[in-house]
Amino acid sequence: MTDLRQLDISYIPRIEYGAAWDLQKESVAAIDAGLRPERLLLLEHPPTYTIGSQNHPEHLLLNEDQLRERGIALFQIDRGGDITYHGPGQLVGYPLLAIGEAGRVDLHGYLRTLEQVIIDYLAGCGIEGGRKPEYTGVWVGDAKICAIGVKFNRSKHRRGFITSHGFAFNIHAGVSEQGFGGIVPCGIAEYGVTSLEEVLGRRPEVEDVARELVPYFLERFPYQGNLAAWDLEKIPSA
Repeated sequence: MTDLRQLDISYIPRIEYGAAWDLQKESVAAIDAGLRPERLLLLEHPPTYTIGSQNHPEHLLLNEDQLRERGIALFQIDRGGDITYHGPGQLVGYPLLAIGEAGRVDLHGYLRTLEQVIIDYLAGCGIEGGRKPEYTGVWVGDAKICAIGVKFNRSKHRRGFITSHGFAFNIHAGVSEQGFGGIVPCGIAEYGVTSLEEVLGRRPEVEDVARELVPYFLERFPYQGNLAAWDLEKIPSA
């Protein structure tokens, strides 16, 4: 027997950003009310820009016509951070976790732990990932490979918070070309972005990376992971 809490883990090959945001909000409310276990959503989005609470619209370099021509959606959302891009070839992770029920909440520690999951995974691939003290996220050299932006939703039925939003891990090289050229990513002009494909020298599949990442996540966030939802949970794809 284990005393670890259950974590439902789902992989969604492609889901429109607004639908995933609604799914997060519905899940946060259900977790807070004790109606469902905590969960980790792993997925891909169609081309999308999201602007976080720092709200610097000048970091979007495209106008409405250019966004329409390129087929890129735009959302002003409730996570922390600046503007970023989501699109095919990127693994997005939304951990929806209850934290701080014991009365002590280390919000910065949660961000550092999310970063460490990606750093651990990269190390398992023989890649040295790291942090830049002034920025959130994971870097390989001077190029960002994973952006992180979260929201801490104050619980209504328990102590602490339920987390939402999470990380965006660039897997395919084309992600950089598709979307990051139209923004100042995370408001950081002096550094670029990279992908797992570029640093590995081969093209991994996004779903394979998602599966491989799960044990690293469960090492840093000690839950009893339920992978059944990977194949059984049916969520409409975009």
